[in-house]
Amino acid sequence: MQRHAFKMKLKPGTAAEYKKRHDEIWPELQKELRAAGISDYSIFLDEETLTLFAVQKLSPGNSAAELPNHPVVRKWWDYMAPLMETNPDKSPVAKPLREVFHLD
Repeated sequence: MQRHAFKMKLKPGTAAEYKKRHDEIWPELQKELRAAGISDYSIFLDEETLTLFAVQKLSPGNSAAELPNHPVVRKWWDYMAPLMETNPDKSPVAKPLREVFHLD
């Protein structure tokens, strides 16, 4: 299992809505994430900087790189775009993080 971490950024005043939308995450999106080999997925918020820190586990042979081509993922990006910094295609601006320590 590979751990993958990245950061994203919320727009001011959107933290509560971001959490609400994730509390109500669409079942079809959950299904696609799991089918792509993603598990143990958490997102943390630094409220001072509005930086989101995401950590997920990727199974061997995962297809996570193909998720941006899936219609439900693109629909989710459209839904979330008003709340966060995005690229021109409305995908979140996500910057990978390098692991410097892990304790099992």
